[in-house]
Amino acid sequence: MKTLPLTCEKCFADFQEALEELKYVISNAKVKGFNAKSEAQIVRAFELTHELTLKTITEFFRNQGHGGFTGSRDLTVEAFHEDLIDDGQGWLDMIILRIKYNPIYPENTQNELVNRIIKQFVNLFENFERNMVKRLS
Repeated sequence: MKTLPLTCEKCFADFQEALEELKYVISNAKVKGFNAKSEAQIVRAFELTHELTLKTITEFFRNQGHGGFTGSRDLTVEAFHEDLIDDGQGWLDMIILRIKYNPIYPENTQNELVNRIIKQFVNLFENFERNMVKRLS
């Protein structure tokens, strides 16, 4: 069976769905209380949302004729220069914290990641969403 090539619009729609899921998981945890399971769900939803963000940006640049990015940092820097994201340092912090996070390592890294997801990273995703809606219109 043939698979259809990814489009920026399809990647963006997948990102939006993942962002809604992330916000739902966070609000559910706030209502029911935070525990190891809810924090793990938040981290998984966040990682999916971030990956789909990067896919969306990659496809956006591919459509623009840009390419050759060697990793998420290069892609993030270019997205900042193209005004797809508005807080370059916040996005780079997101990447660094994801690299540092490993579920088998100390709990304080997971706590820091969950706190940053709730307090900062969801806002960064929402700003990206607003910027992409403008760019794709």
